[in-house]
Amino acid sequence: MSRNRKLQAVMLAVSAVVVLAGTAAALAARQEKASEKPAPAQAAKPGKAEMDRLKFYLGEWEYTENYPKGGTNTGIYTSKLGPGGNSLINTFHSQGPMGDFEGLLILTWDPKESAYKAYAFGNEFPGALVETGTFEGDALVYRSELRLGGQTWKLRNVTHVISAEKLESDEYSAKGDGPETLLVHVSATRKH
Repeated sequence: MSRNRKLQAVMLAVSAVVVLAGTAAALAARQEKASEKPAPAQAAKPGKAEMDRLKFYLGEWEYTENYPKGGTNTGIYTSKLGPGGNSLINTFHSQGPMGDFEGLLILTWDPKESAYKAYAFGNEFPGALVETGTFEGDALVYRSELRLGGQTWKLRNVTHVISAEKLESDEYSAKGDGPETLLVHVSATRKH
């Protein structure tokens, strides 16, 4: 047998194998598809229901910060959904006699802790302040601890939805296990 004839025979054999393999794969796929059961309803995404509860934050808000020892700042914050709806991203900026505060707040649900987490970044401090939150009745309550000058400060933030257009938050602090005092009362109104 000449070289050309051998080469043609090999190519025909390879072609036949490729065609047979392709046909077999196609038939197998058809059989598998025919025997498939209807797909069950897609399971709910972990944390989706919890994140949906935070959608009251979405939008652009004007707010005032009222400090009990005097002084009122005003500002704007914007809240939007993060990637995949797994977080809320809030940016804020306020100014006034109490100072110029700018920051970023990321809210998410942590299924391992069965709690909300908040990561706050601001122009007044390095790193992030990490808070843990839950709903207590209709109030969203975040708690955290902060070390300043060798002392531990406990922080508690309580947010109430007053209406679709109004939110109120109170930030309390306590030195160690001492009594809480109000740091600031925030009143926010949705911009139109």
